[in-house]
Amino acid sequence: MADELKRRLVHSSGAGLVALYLLASFLELGLTWDRFRVLMVLLALGVIGLEFLRLQVGLDWTIYDKLTREYEQDQFAGYGYYMVSMTIAVLLFQPAVALPAMLMLAIGDPISGAVSDDTLKTVKEPKVLVTMFVVSAVLAAPFLYEAPLAVLAAAVGATIADGVKVRIGDFIVDDNLTIPIYASVLAYLALEFL
Repeated sequence: MADELKRRLVHSSGAGLVALYLLASFLELGLTWDRFRVLMVLLALGVIGLEFLRLQVGLDWTIYDKLTREYEQDQFAGYGYYMVSMTIAVLLFQPAVALPAMLMLAIGDPISGAVSDDTLKTVKEPKVLVTMFVVSAVLAAPFLYEAPLAVLAAAVGATIADGVKVRIGDFIVDDNLTIPIYASVLAYLALEFL
């Protein structure tokens, strides 16, 4: 239980990246969207490098035992998918779409996990789906308040990504990879076509 709480706190710390961008923009500190994109690419490459060292070279830091789940011991870990998916959202979309998608992963996913029974189901129980949808809509609203359908679309995307397990053969697609991507794609489509 203590390790799970630590994982959720680390997961939530990703909101700091959004806060960094917003604060730097507000204070006019020169962190443009293009520079933020470069920062995200560097962070993602750093995480991929750490995972390479862990999986191929045998880097065995104690922190990996605390912050990775048992099934991640010999495969690419969730934190790697986390950084890669946030980076994809930042590279493909503008701030109003990418930033709330990042928050849905950083904040929405741990909250939905807290109300989940942690069993591996194809579709999570309704209370988890509703929780993820409401939290995601609340996170998207400040960024997309002029486009309520985009708020709802982003929340639907995050909810589907979090609540519906996608299996490809024996591999289950990690929701750390899908939440920002589904949310930002659906928000973008709503902004463009609705």
